[in-house]
Amino acid sequence: MNENKLKHLEFIQAIITRMNSNQFMLKGWCVTLVSALFALAAKDANRSYFVLGFIPVAAFWFLDAYYLSLERQYRALYVDVSARKPEQIDFSLDAGRYDSGENKWFVCLWRPAVSIFYGVLFVALVVVMILVKRGVV
Repeated sequence: MNENKLKHLEFIQAIITRMNSNQFMLKGWCVTLVSALFALAAKDANRSYFVLGFIPVAAFWFLDAYYLSLERQYRALYVDVSARKPEQIDFSLDAGRYDSGENKWFVCLWRPAVSIFYGVLFVALVVVMILVKRGVV
């Protein structure tokens, strides 16, 4: 394999890895914030903290889907570059032309890697709100 092609693929792989790391960190921050809001709500017996919990869940869900969309676009670029001939390597990192179909941000909102995680957090917020309202917790 041509050295230029290999280097180009390494650049793209580094971007994919960074997007994946960002998604992992977003999930960690979301759980941390929601847990902190649960603790504040339990301490003060104030249900408004639970309502505030929906804001970070929604914000992180959208941001996580955005990073997943970017990651999928760069994976498509990786496949495209790996199929190119050595003389066609231009070191372009523009993956915008792959922003269609399954790589769209809105579609990525509902991918299992994103929707299950944030859906569970959303359901947990609703369940705990109901339990607190009924005085069970």
